[in-house]
Amino acid sequence: MAKVNWQTLRTRLWAKKARPFTVLAVLFLVFLAWQIISRLPGRAQAGGPRGAAVAVEIAAVERGSIRDIGTFSGTLIPKSYFTVVPKISGRIKELFVDIGDGLTRGQLVALLEDEEYQQQVIQAEADLGVAKANLEEAKSAQELAEKALERSRTLHEKGILSDSELEEAVAAYGTRDARLKVTLAQIANQQAALETAKVRLSYTRIRAAWETGGDVRFVGERFVNPGAMLSSNTAILSVIELQPITAVIHVTEKDYFRLRSEQPVLLTSGAYPGREFHGVVARVAPILKETSREARVEIDVDNVDGALKPGMFVNARIDFVNKSDATVIPTSALVNRGTLQGLFLADIEAKKAVFQPATVGIIEGDRAEILEPATLTGYVITLGHHLLENGTPIILPADAPGAAAPASKKAPGDKR
Repeated sequence: MAKVNWQTLRTRLWAKKARPFTVLAVLFLVFLAWQIISRLPGRAQAGGPRGAAVAVEIAAVERGSIRDIGTFSGTLIPKSYFTVVPKISGRIKELFVDIGDGLTRGQLVALLEDEEYQQQVIQAEADLGVAKANLEEAKSAQELAEKALERSRTLHEKGILSDSELEEAVAAYGTRDARLKVTLAQIANQQAALETAKVRLSYTRIRAAWETGGDVRFVGERFVNPGAMLSSNTAILSVIELQPITAVIHVTEKDYFRLRSEQPVLLTSGAYPGREFHGVVARVAPILKETSREARVEIDVDNVDGALKPGMFVNARIDFVNKSDATVIPTSALVNRGTLQGLFLADIEAKKAVFQPATVGIIEGDRAEILEPATLTGYVITLGHHLLENGTPIILPADAPGAAAPASKKAPGDKR
């Protein structure tokens, strides 16, 4: 009996079992290669089955104006804000204003109890009166000493008075003159004390005062009530300026370098639908915050009627660029093919789609500016381009220029 080679037999059996899987793998690779080749540009037309024509919508390439508009959200703050505080301690005797009241420059807003300070003024006036009386006495004594000195000098020249007696007269005059100077200094001191007492008395009358800005402001908040005991520098009320009012927005570095001082801004608020407010860029922060990569921008907004209030949200619109003669197409015509951005032109005569790479400029709403090619004309495809490749047959709308005439129309003389 012949000897069986079991190794060879196992190899043949394994080959028979693996053959179907090998065939399937080869067929899959062939199918994959066919799909890749068929999708190469120029190999097959996209669209319906077997490259059927695709129905599209088209729009004309236009020349017109377009704007680069930046839109930002922000909030309103007062143009200026400060709190009114007393310089001295005391109990509030009266408050003359309340929240929302208008204020003029230097207006009296509150009164503290002032009896103690009035007494200080009275005491200072009395001390000044005593000092003035002492001054009169000192003047009189100095005048008498001066006359006595002159008489002593005359007698000394005649040899009637001795040198020692003249010296006594000179010393007496010096004493009276020094007394007069001390009294004058006391007068000045008492006058200063009186002025200080009057100033402290004036501190009991608290006024809203400011140096710059408009003459009319408003009470924003009131922090205390009449009868409250206050220490110095305790806030009584806040004062705000509403004309103009300030809108604060934050911009990224993309728009930061396009801002400039006095740039016009248009603002809207949800509180006033359909109404627009005009403002200008007033201040641009010189830095961008590291955490948000944004810079603070302040806008002065006209608020003559006081409609805008601090704390309201607003939307700001800034026109960065305004072009009057640009190549404009609908944004729905823009497509991406691979790494290229462009659009499909409708070849009216050949009824085909032609892919055109394009450089896009300003986008405003549903309109886009085409920078390159600068001489773009004709019609662009706005609907159906997701099924298109370069050269795909297209079906134009019935109202499109160059659309095919109805098939039922007969030529002259045709008897069929």
